[in-house]
Amino acid sequence: MDRYTGPTDDLKSRIAALVQPDRVHRDLYLSEEIFRLEQQHFFANTWNYVGHASQIPKPGDYLTVDIGGRPLIVVRHGDGQVKVLMNRCAHKGSRVVSAPFGNTGRVFRCPYHAWTYRTDGSLLNIPVKQGYDGTAVRECEAGKGLVPVTNVRVHRGFVFARISDTGPDFDDYFGASLSSIDNMADRSPEGELEIAGGCLRYLHPCNWKMFIENLNDTMHPMVVHESSAGTAVKMWLGKPADAPKPMAVEQFAPFMSDYDFFDKMGVRVFDNGHSFSGVNFSIHSKYSGVPGYEEAMVAAYGEQRAHDILGLTRHNTVYFPNLTIKGAIQAIRVVKPIAVDKTVIESWTFRLKGAPAQLLQRTAMYSRLINSPFSVVGHDDLHAYRGIQEGLKASGNDWVSLHRNFDPAEIGQAELTANGLSEISMRNQYRAWAKYMTLSM
Repeated sequence: MDRYTGPTDDLKSRIAALVQPDRVHRDLYLSEEIFRLEQQHFFANTWNYVGHASQIPKPGDYLTVDIGGRPLIVVRHGDGQVKVLMNRCAHKGSRVVSAPFGNTGRVFRCPYHAWTYRTDGSLLNIPVKQGYDGTAVRECEAGKGLVPVTNVRVHRGFVFARISDTGPDFDDYFGASLSSIDNMADRSPEGELEIAGGCLRYLHPCNWKMFIENLNDTMHPMVVHESSAGTAVKMWLGKPADAPKPMAVEQFAPFMSDYDFFDKMGVRVFDNGHSFSGVNFSIHSKYSGVPGYEEAMVAAYGEQRAHDILGLTRHNTVYFPNLTIKGAIQAIRVVKPIAVDKTVIESWTFRLKGAPAQLLQRTAMYSRLINSPFSVVGHDDLHAYRGIQEGLKASGNDWVSLHRNFDPAEIGQAELTANGLSEISMRNQYRAWAKYMTLSM
């Protein structure tokens, strides 16, 4: 009998038991049944990032994504609004759009029987429609067109959607954590971001939660990245203290900071699984200045406001469950679960409108060096994830420890700041995971 099927109340209690205050069960990473339930419930009940408005600037522009195994179309409607639609023809169920992006004009046309739909999803035309005279096609689901996702919000260009009608609204779900997106957009002298270039996609042979956990795990960098960042630091040894560092060395070196550095960085967690490290400073704090940038910011915001914006150099912000951003380096990574042990990570770079081109150059280099399939730092992490995915199959211990700096008083706190080496961000994620897994059961 399937371990995670049965009466609803019993199923909810078994799933809830997988998450303890200071540890989680290994089934969260290994169970195909749990992954299937995540697709059905968890990802439907949470707000997921589906794209950026700059990717669809004109009416008819669209992109396709999958959330919780459901194919979606994100499209710019004729009135300028962003719509999110189920990518499923109302007739026979064919995918309406197969390309990753494009412009559909004013209508979507199913490639199977040519049913057409407006870009808000409403049905426009059925070929040989007299064949449906006297039938109930107009009254049933088929006559209503493409199914719209009604819970959609665009925040500073970032498009989020919640598939289910169960769960909190956008503002309650993200709360004060949105300050990281706001800071990233405010770093533009014009207050706007736009996607620059294409996407770096990287297949990880591990459960998606391992990647999310790792982003604010500050116990691993000086260990896991010793072979890559450590080599870069050694190569720079002996250079004059005032010698300008190459951009690559400047980006590599902070990964080898010691435990004290990362502990003093601090971490802040928010309700619903969100968090960021770098409360006080981060590995991005000492990057060299870019000529003309600060002046442009002062001209746009005034000296004090510009100083406040640029003074926030957070490390990683996790928007649970599928978006992570680096505001100080203008890069994001998007988590796309494929199977219980397969996850695609997409890395996107942003241009700050009105900022010097050198900032985009720095972002692009960071993405290549750290996040891409041909990076060196990224392969360090990939090796660790692969090792965890395989190691968890060993018998004798069914649990994963998250005990570091655990305090029972943290449970139920909507927002909390802790020392940087704490595993509080992971515990916070799994409490949210348990909540949204069972919310609609």
